[in-house]
Amino acid sequence: MRIGIISDTHGLLRPEAKQRLAGADHIIHAGDIGRPEIIDHLGAIAPVTAIRGNIDSAEWAKAYPATQTVELGGRRFHVVHDVHDLTIDPASEGIDMVISGHSHRARIETRNGVVYLNPGSAGPRRFKLPITLATLDISPGSLSPVIHDLGGG
Repeated sequence: MRIGIISDTHGLLRPEAKQRLAGADHIIHAGDIGRPEIIDHLGAIAPVTAIRGNIDSAEWAKAYPATQTVELGGRRFHVVHDVHDLTIDPASEGIDMVISGHSHRARIETRNGVVYLNPGSAGPRRFKLPITLATLDISPGSLSPVIHDLGGG
């Protein structure tokens, strides 16, 4: 199973992001969606799990939770926009991966047996940070996340 992981689109879904997400079985958006059409476009690629981020304050965004735990491919994922707002102990909750956004900085690290993944920002460039998203391949006994630099200006 392949999961596409994207965050901080801020209303911009780049063609490079759509190309990289093509073929995903599921997409997770970790907040700061920006416009409801972003989820519609992602949904044309694969089913979407999305949460709202700190910029998602318009009426349409109230349909999205602030956090969500989802099971995909026999694994449990907890999605929170800002990892500093994490209110659970993922290891004791049986979470395999915490997915966050907010910082616009892509990162993968493991703590206490839990993988923490921030796909970075796929929307408008912020400062000189790269434009990125992640994919995750799930196979028996393995989670294989990869950060993809989308280039672009």
